Formats: sequence, structure tokens, C-alpha cells
Amino acid sequence: MPISQNLPIELVEGKSMPSWFRYPEPFLRTVETGLVRFRPWRFLAGPFSASRMAGLKERFPARDLFPFALRTDSDDVACWERGNLDRVIIVHDFADPGWEQVAVFETFWEWLRSAIEDFIAFEP
Repeated sequence: MPISQNLPIELVEGKSMPSWFRYPEPFLRTVETGLVRFRPWRFLAGPFSASRMAGLKERFPARDLFPFALRTDSDDVACWERGNLDRVIIVHDFADPGWEQVAVFETFWEWLRSAIEDFIAFEP
């Protein structure tokens, strides 16, 4: 059974998914609840995630990043990086290589708490 069956967004699967990647369970549980858009953040659906991943690889060739959320009011992208899929890396896309990383969260839950705080601050 595909992992994206009955989820509110399409996930990256098959040939579009890098061999080193697997979705972390906390992310999958969050998506299963339907919590996929909380301004200014939104989770990227499969084709958009795959497309952004290709762009990140082109702009930051030294890094293997898997993007899963985009901050809609900036060029910040929440990613997992090869070698530590527990951590969430915030990359400011289109920055010069070496200047792209703006934050690190040790767990997905830590990132989600911060994203919810952004949502509360962002709402009028």
C-alpha cells in the first residue's frame, strides 16, 4: 500500500524519492491529522516537493536536502538532510551557497511547535 493513500496531500514516492530518504513518523502522523497548512507555512505536495528538491540540489550541490514545507512569506524552506532525518533544517532558498542555512530544529516536533507559533503570530 502506498504511504500517501488517504492523506490530505500527495507525498513523494517511487523514482522521485531519493534512496536515502524515508518520511519520519512524526511527519506522517501530522499529515494524517490534516494539519498541512498553517500560514505562513504549508506542506509541499509531492510534485512541488520533488521540483523544489531538484532546485535546491542545483543551487546547493554540496547538500542533499529533502524539502517538505515552504514559508509563503519568504524563501525559507523546511528540509530534512541526508545523514540526520530527525533534524529539520531551515534553508533560505536562493541565498549564496554557505549562507543558506538559517535554523536547525533537532526534531520535527520542535519545528512544528515553532511553525505553530509562527501561525499564531501571523494571524491578524
